[in-house]
Amino acid sequence: MTHKPLHNFHIPVMGLAYTIDSPIRVAQYGISSVISIIDDEILEKMKNFYSKKFSLDYLGISTKTEDYRAKRITAYLDMVDDIVNEKFESFKQEITRNKEALKNFIAILPNTSDLKSRLQNLVNQKDSLGSNIKNFIENNLKPGSIDVNIMTKVDKDNYKKDQQLPVIFNDAHASLRGFAQSKLSSSMVLSAGMNPRLYSYIEEFDDFFPDEKGILKKKIILKVSDFRSAMIQGNFLAKKGLWISEYRVESGLNCGGHAFATEGMLLGPIMEEFKQKKNDLIQSAHALMITALEQKGKHTVSEPLEMKITVQGGVGTSEEHEFLLENYNVDSVGWGSPFLLVPEATSVDTETRNLLLKSGEKDFYLSNITPLGVPFNTVRGTSNELLKEQKESAGKYGSSCPKKLLALSKEFSPQGTCTASKKYQDIKLKELQADPELTAEEFSKRKTEITDKACLCVGLVNAAYIEQNLEIKGEKQGVVICPGPNLAFFDREVSLSEMVKHIYGNANILPDNQRPNMFINELKMYVDYLKKEISNSSAQITNSQTKKWNTFKKNVLEGIEYYHHMFHTSTFFKSGLNTIELQLQEHKLILTAIEIPQAEK
Repeated sequence: MTHKPLHNFHIPVMGLAYTIDSPIRVAQYGISSVISIIDDEILEKMKNFYSKKFSLDYLGISTKTEDYRAKRITAYLDMVDDIVNEKFESFKQEITRNKEALKNFIAILPNTSDLKSRLQNLVNQKDSLGSNIKNFIENNLKPGSIDVNIMTKVDKDNYKKDQQLPVIFNDAHASLRGFAQSKLSSSMVLSAGMNPRLYSYIEEFDDFFPDEKGILKKKIILKVSDFRSAMIQGNFLAKKGLWISEYRVESGLNCGGHAFATEGMLLGPIMEEFKQKKNDLIQSAHALMITALEQKGKHTVSEPLEMKITVQGGVGTSEEHEFLLENYNVDSVGWGSPFLLVPEATSVDTETRNLLLKSGEKDFYLSNITPLGVPFNTVRGTSNELLKEQKESAGKYGSSCPKKLLALSKEFSPQGTCTASKKYQDIKLKELQADPELTAEEFSKRKTEITDKACLCVGLVNAAYIEQNLEIKGEKQGVVICPGPNLAFFDREVSLSEMVKHIYGNANILPDNQRPNMFINELKMYVDYLKKEISNSSAQITNSQTKKWNTFKKNVLEGIEYYHHMFHTSTFFKSGLNTIELQLQEHKLILTAIEIPQAEK
């Protein structure tokens, strides 16, 4: 039986471990969330922790085991599935027996939900807590989905005694296999762009193809930042007989973690294009998929399978949530960073959560700390930053690099080195010191570029270890956290029930601090991004740089025009319309005044 999800929001993946056990915490209430499965070590430790806690008989898997990475991932996901199903059964029994618990559950369902009104009607009947309720709950409730995330770029080659292992033992490939071999029936989110080799590997697993009833046991979700990329990747996979069940559109800059800025295309116009052209995505993929399935001799489907469009990045009020659902016909809205303030939902240590609570707009920033060389949203004052400063004042740079997940630079070794490692930074700093041409200012700038990089593999999992009192071995790294800038407007720890009520407009957890509309906030980020790009550019401006900036500026200006029209014709955001109008004009003036440097002749 296929049920519609109980909720129209989801909790996206956050870092390597902030949502590592979120399904165990929230799935029984019908809330879907996403686990990062790239780091097998934290998954193994969390499996051992929960196995003990719930008296399960999952055995440890050592690194000496053949294909240990994939096996650890499979075992963890199977265990999460067991725990979620057990918790879901207990929860159903509880709300069948306990009227108060049932009322609390009804209170966190979306107001527009048919399920909510039907449950309410049953409660209002005199003999409500009888077999009617039991049958209704049995037939209509289902737990939230236990989805997984693979960052496609984190696909390092692996070695055994200096011998390179086959490609299927690369990090992302092993993660994919770990999910494919698990008993889960859920979705795999692929993020950070296209990896054709990894995408081709999906074909090896039957669960990603429709069965004789046209059902996919395992689905693919693509995280994308614009329509063009969705069409290219969707068709690439459709030619292999693989269907994209959801396009998860994320704001380029107003999001947590790695920020993949678009060419100045803003979220509103991007969502408009998805709304207008969703059918093109469906039809083109369906035609390609059928041909591929026939060629492979697999079960084929006469009608296109379900395709969802969802959106995330910077949403903060129930009005914004409702607007996205109604105006762009999206199926679900991702709420990420605000859930870092909900201890019941995410794995965050107390010290880091307190830092998030007191941090303001100026504290959240786009950093260069990631070894992937992409801008990375983070917050000032983390324990990782403080430890790094202490080390640097003693003249020590870089991390010991115990996990090597991001050891992707082949500059000094075919096995790869991480740009945040001591090994890499020592060589780079030595090269820098040996360059007599550099001015003091250039030296300082280049040194900062080298030493800015932080060890994310350790920093992004430490909060989960600290929260559960698990032993952290090796060099002290502290915590790295990657919230979106939207978190600046939230300032207190809240319960799961309060957060969900806030999303649906039945409570308000925001202080009265003039938070700008999500679209305006993102627009400001894009204007600031362009200014920064130009001011940081090298002395030699090329034609392609000039062209890129001109396109960026043009796209942002077109986005502003789109918003003028959108805000005027929409029935939403009426109370703040004057402010929004002034902000749009202000950003337009700033943008128009930005001079794009011309390429030197």
